[in-house]
Amino acid sequence: MKRILIPAGGALLATGLLAAGLAGTAQADDTVAKDNMATTAANAKAIAEFWAESNGAALKAATESNVWDKADVAKLQSKGGYSSDTKPGSTAPTGEEKKTTAKTQNVNMPKTIGKVFFVNSKGEKKWCSATSIQSQYRNLVATAGHCVYDTAANTDVLSKWVFVPGYYQGKSPWGIYVGKQAFTHYDFDVYEDYDRDYAFVTVYNGVKVDGGGKAKQVSKAEWDKHNGIKDAKDEQISAAEYQKCVDYNGGETPDCWAKTTDLEDLAGPDTPGAVKVLKEVSKEQFDAAPTGQKNGAKAEQATVTEFVTESVYKAYKGPGYQKIDAKGNFTITHYYLKYWVKKSQDVKYFKTTFFIVETSSLDAGRLGDNVGGQGFAWNQPTGKAVRVFGYPAAAHPDGNKNYTGVTPKWCYGSTTKKLVGSAAKKIEEHVALKCAMTEGADGGPWLYKYSNAKRLGYVNGVTSTFNDQDSNGRVDYISSPYFDGETNTVYKAAAASWSGKIV
Repeated sequence: MKRILIPAGGALLATGLLAAGLAGTAQADDTVAKDNMATTAANAKAIAEFWAESNGAALKAATESNVWDKADVAKLQSKGGYSSDTKPGSTAPTGEEKKTTAKTQNVNMPKTIGKVFFVNSKGEKKWCSATSIQSQYRNLVATAGHCVYDTAANTDVLSKWVFVPGYYQGKSPWGIYVGKQAFTHYDFDVYEDYDRDYAFVTVYNGVKVDGGGKAKQVSKAEWDKHNGIKDAKDEQISAAEYQKCVDYNGGETPDCWAKTTDLEDLAGPDTPGAVKVLKEVSKEQFDAAPTGQKNGAKAEQATVTEFVTESVYKAYKGPGYQKIDAKGNFTITHYYLKYWVKKSQDVKYFKTTFFIVETSSLDAGRLGDNVGGQGFAWNQPTGKAVRVFGYPAAAHPDGNKNYTGVTPKWCYGSTTKKLVGSAAKKIEEHVALKCAMTEGADGGPWLYKYSNAKRLGYVNGVTSTFNDQDSNGRVDYISSPYFDGETNTVYKAAAASWSGKIV
């Protein structure tokens, strides 16, 4: 058992997630760190709809996690290794709490495995592998710590985090399960210690979202207020329609939202074929602009004030002027200058139409009730046979791509006491398995005493690193943190936490 200590007479510098861990929502003693994910049912529902909309388009667009690069795929070392801190122990899988586990091994895929999807600090949609695991409220997912915390950006938990068991090509047969709270070891949350690269995440009840609902055309104000699935489309219109749309003195509503592709071919109000266009500017630019019929002068109906929701108000980036009025309403005032553009074949005019998708979300029930939950084992000796499951997708360091990430794969063998020679990752106590799965499989479970009939076993590790032992440019070993008594402490804290429903 390794502990990270503050040197005597010195200060430990903030590294990795230290700043986020101390300043954020993490609550930790010397073992367990807990961070909030989706804090309300409404927020969780919006996250589920984000992934489900357009028949799982966002799920299909996600790519495998990219924490490890070619330089990280190094040889494993055999010196050092883990040390047990308590006696070996285990918690039985869901439904097997009072039964003995069969010893038969097979390649039948467990129902509990799937993918976790999230958005990283770069805005990229990514995924890792994971499994449902036994818990008091049947609401727990086990995966790698780096599939929950954004270590690359030294930030807090990854956003829009969900688990989809049995995932296949955009389909979520048992629903989408949104993360509520993430539990990991304090040393990973604060110091990015990859000897603690595991996480247990409580999830809300699953939801089944009708992501192919009918689109309804709405006003811009209604579109801004809608927190669910929405879209906006540009429709090409004629110059006359465009002129009518922007000519507010003609009695048209300012909700026309018309635009042109050419604002640079300027003319004058008396130029034959010239069309008036409006350009939104800041309040300061507007105040400094002249009146009259010149290019860059204030438009006839120069300002438009709209009432918006608080979330839209806070997310707005300008150039309009934001204000909370005396009644507490959130308002944004838009300012317009007018320009005259010559009518030519190069000018195109568009009107933006806004749509919302009215979806139906149904409660899919608890995760463990739908797919079961693997057991949990800790302080087990090496040399024991395990089955490892995951969705590998990345190419090997030599560029060879053996996997698609579409379907789960497996490896079988006995664990060995090895560790990765990476000071940056602080790895000193990993166990390893001969396996050629690549990234995308990270977070996948290492199942001890796996039964082919029950498709259940005991989670005794999660895939953390990928390694090239014979230096031929191919991954041939994977490794996992050693699950000791402190891992069990983190697991127990998560396994006793309730989450609840979204709908």
